[in-house]
Amino acid sequence: MKPIAFTYHRPTSLDEALDLLAQWGPEARLLAGGQSLGPMLNLRVARPAHVIDVNDLTEFAYVREAGDAVDVGGLTRHYQLAGSPALLRHCPLLPQAARTIGHYAIRQRGTLGGSLANADPAAQLVLVAVTLDARLTLARRDGRREVTAKDFFQAAMTTALQPQEMLLSVRFPKLNVGEVCAYRMFNRRHGDYALVAVATTLAVQDGLVQRLRLAISGTAPLPERLDAVTAAFEGRPVTSAWPTEVADAVVNAVQPDDDERVPATYRRELAHTLTVRALTRALEKLEGVSV
Repeated sequence: MKPIAFTYHRPTSLDEALDLLAQWGPEARLLAGGQSLGPMLNLRVARPAHVIDVNDLTEFAYVREAGDAVDVGGLTRHYQLAGSPALLRHCPLLPQAARTIGHYAIRQRGTLGGSLANADPAAQLVLVAVTLDARLTLARRDGRREVTAKDFFQAAMTTALQPQEMLLSVRFPKLNVGEVCAYRMFNRRHGDYALVAVATTLAVQDGLVQRLRLAISGTAPLPERLDAVTAAFEGRPVTSAWPTEVADAVVNAVQPDDDERVPATYRRELAHTLTVRALTRALEKLEGVSV
């Protein structure tokens, strides 16, 4: 299939883009990398009367340190996320996930803002934003507002982004000193979305879990950050059985839907295996921790 007919706009400034959004509102869609919107247009899942191409707004393709966080512009490409020195140093979970997105061509074109704004529940960057509780800056003609990832993602393919708004940037908190992270996913073919993916951050002090964050995708309509599960393990000693104990708790907490192609039992098994692998990898990165 091909898209329905639409009017194409290519603004050269943010003000022009926001003016177009204010004018056309629900009838318009923003086009950045097109790796999410393009298939939606071709399948006619999205039927906008106006497509606003924001690729000339190159000032929003950036990675900048901002105190205890890293700000990333909405037009930053996946390959830029994967190779950013600032992110590799301070927020390595984002590059780890970005390297697993699709194929080379997709990573060259796809953008952070496009991925988050379209909120595909299997998208790697949505999972990372939820894991780290990133903060998203949204702009419209009459002002800006900031929304946490928890509040931004509302349902599969549904966000808090209003028709007149554009996602400008995302703020990711830096890892604390001594904190590590890990990302694990499973897909049937290279380049496919993950059936299940797990992202985690971990800090251990004096053999005890000081801080643990863990989120999972593929077991619910949106990625879930399992704070109730991880809170039960903070303050406890790290042992050789610890990753499996956390994974057992994760499996008990998730409730994947049954699918004739991917049964719920299979997703639970993947959730368990990937949690163990992610936590084991995180422990390997910690210095001076023996299990």
